[in-house]
Amino acid sequence: MMAKVKGSRRYDSSGRQEQARRNREVVLDAAQRQFLDAGYGATTIAAIAREGGVSVETIYKAFGSKAGLVRAIYERGLAGQGPAPAYQRSDEMRAQETDPKTIMRKWGALTTEVASAVTPIRLLIRAAAASDPEMAELLDDSDHDRLKRMRHHARFLADRGYLRSDVTLGGATDVLWTCSSAELYELLVLQRGWSAMRFGRFIAEFMISALLAEAD
Repeated sequence: MMAKVKGSRRYDSSGRQEQARRNREVVLDAAQRQFLDAGYGATTIAAIAREGGVSVETIYKAFGSKAGLVRAIYERGLAGQGPAPAYQRSDEMRAQETDPKTIMRKWGALTTEVASAVTPIRLLIRAAAASDPEMAELLDDSDHDRLKRMRHHARFLADRGYLRSDVTLGGATDVLWTCSSAELYELLVLQRGWSAMRFGRFIAEFMISALLAEAD
């Protein structure tokens, strides 16, 4: 009897957690549609709550503020579409892969996957940052975190001996920082109409040419 009770409790707990996760996704989807359709300033928590089918209080409790919602949407985009967050898949791939060109091409694919999700939100953040302190902080945080991540990748390339002799750690970081920017995706895909596949190939081949010792 005790085993059945414990099993039921575990099931109830996991069921509640899954429902909470689904509810969170519904709210984030509603918020993203509202923000991208109306803009940050014109979007209200009340409108998001109505579309998401929850109370205003629920949103404030879960996310804290309108900027908190944007941060959550942005972080969701950074995770990508795979079974594990993009950063985790990237680290696992580079730990297993020994061919530097393959690493670059897989990084190109991951970068494209993430950029397609975060670029519209990044543009929203950038536009709102001029007049909203919380959004300005989010913009700074996202820049800082991405630079830190690209430095992490550059150090990996240097430690493996993959970098060209004339490429410094700082120079490699700058190349990776540029290729992973939402701004580059905006220019080539959103403005110039490149396909995501073409964009991914381009940044992969650019990184190979600019960084790898084999390209000397």
